[in-house]
Amino acid sequence: MYMADFLINVHPELPLTDRMHLEDEIGYMNGVVSAHFSPGHPHMMTIAYDPDTVSSSVVLARVCGHGIEASKIGL
Repeated sequence: MYMADFLINVHPELPLTDRMHLEDEIGYMNGVVSAHFSPGHPHMMTIAYDPDTVSSSVVLARVCGHGIEASKIGL
């Protein structure tokens, strides 16, 4: 399995409960290995995933599907 990662940037004032929900939901997506927000940068979520199984665009669409304004930043 090949691994890749990227960052998703969200509004810095996104409530903690919403961030926790996103970490759980995205972390359980097929092909996603981990999803977590940085403690020092609460607006940045790092996603590690298998690009043969899921694309970064699909992950971003899932986040935006919650009405959260987000953008993808490659690593």
